[in-house]
Amino acid sequence: MVTAATPDRPWTPVDPVGGVLADLRIRGVFYCRAEATAPWGVEMPALDGCMSFHVVTEGRCVLEVDGVRCVLAPGDLALVPHGRGHLLRSGPDAPIAGRADLLPQQYLAEHYSVLRLDGGGASAGMVCGVVQPDRPGAAHLLDLLPPVLHVEGRDAARAGWLPVLLGVIADEARHDRPGSEAVVTRLADVVVIQAVRAWLDTAATGPGWLRALRDPQVGRAVAQLHREPGTAWTLTRLAREARMSRSSFAARFTELAGEPAMHYVARWRMHLATVALADGARVGELARHLGYESEAAFSRAYKRVVGVPPVTATRRDPDHAGAPAAAGAAG
Repeated sequence: MVTAATPDRPWTPVDPVGGVLADLRIRGVFYCRAEATAPWGVEMPALDGCMSFHVVTEGRCVLEVDGVRCVLAPGDLALVPHGRGHLLRSGPDAPIAGRADLLPQQYLAEHYSVLRLDGGGASAGMVCGVVQPDRPGAAHLLDLLPPVLHVEGRDAARAGWLPVLLGVIADEARHDRPGSEAVVTRLADVVVIQAVRAWLDTAATGPGWLRALRDPQVGRAVAQLHREPGTAWTLTRLAREARMSRSSFAARFTELAGEPAMHYVARWRMHLATVALADGARVGELARHLGYESEAAFSRAYKRVVGVPPVTATRRDPDHAGAPAAAGAAG
């Protein structure tokens, strides 16, 4: 039975939400400081498997993605988590100069540039970044995120330390001191996680494992399942953890999570297994710690849920391993 995360089994989270955030390890792909005067507009290309963020350091701009439009003010952060193409411009009708990656810009380093757009009007400044989740387990959370996360810099009470981090990034971008690139790239990773944490504070309004986790009764069972995935879970045992009747628990779980409880048990175990396999865990070890009688039984269950045998998952690109299991577990 697995009861807690340990150095040799870091894939078993003690705190369910914290464990999901632990999967959200970010590595930077590219960063850009934008200096623009209105009217201006730029297209941000779609980048599969990546997230884009934009921190406004001066002026205002409009971001549009998947039919969603938001106005960003100084200190605001917008996170586009699904790799979707989107537009940034000084106003709703401002012309688009072209794709950001194809426009002339000044490269300060291999992965850091300055983009200037001169329309002759009001000034605006941004720090933009493209980052990539570095662990497959992040898909379990990222699938739940909306098309854009907008965190207002003035909302310090809700956003916690995020406004402070955004302020440091803005200051580094304005003054371009020695080492600014290193500071910006490292803080940007923290900013992405903080933005997701801010969203988590107000999330879970639709069906999904996160909503089930936060339910006062069902959440007790979900939390225990997350802590002890290797327990011989049955519907009756989960209901007992929730202090509910078997029938009431089954109906409530399906209503909240959008799938039956025992389906979720299998998907959660395979989500953990996919993350662990990408990190080099052995199939036999996973079979034991996830509650399967044999390696063969685990392999059959893994293929049934994920669609490929576990030995295949160990050979896949770590950036893509686990997408089927994680997407299914997101419910």
